[in-house]
Amino acid sequence: MNENSKRKLKKTIGRPLKTDPAIIRYSVSLTEAENARFLALFDQSGMHVKAHFIKSCIFEKTVKTVQIDKGTVDFYMRLTSFHSQFRTVGVNYNQIIKLLYKNFSEKKASAYLFKLEKQTAEMAMLCRKIIELSEEFEGKYLENSAKNDSKNR
Repeated sequence: MNENSKRKLKKTIGRPLKTDPAIIRYSVSLTEAENARFLALFDQSGMHVKAHFIKSCIFEKTVKTVQIDKGTVDFYMRLTSFHSQFRTVGVNYNQIIKLLYKNFSEKKASAYLFKLEKQTAEMAMLCRKIIELSEEFEGKYLENSAKNDSKNR
């Protein structure tokens, strides 16, 4: 076999050759404390390959750090669940009013409706408190995230 036929075989078999392969390597030694700090930064970056993380740090590419606060996620999930339950109560409220006037006399239906109105007023107050707490939490969360962003830069 001549040399040209060998080259043709290499090009058709296996992985395609890169135009600019990364063949130069560097080695860095870290202390235990430096390694712990490096691993913490690597975890915060969300990247999956340490080499890519190091390259992005060296060449000053922006590295995004994402911190997930489990308490915030839990709060959000519970608030969403509560909101859906609150909507369900609103639907049931309309159905109850129709049933009251359909199945009872107007006097009896009005008495039950009066009791229902009291409970609804209490629920409305509770809803206002929840909205206030949510807004307060959101304000604090945005304030803390702004502080963390300024620290990371």
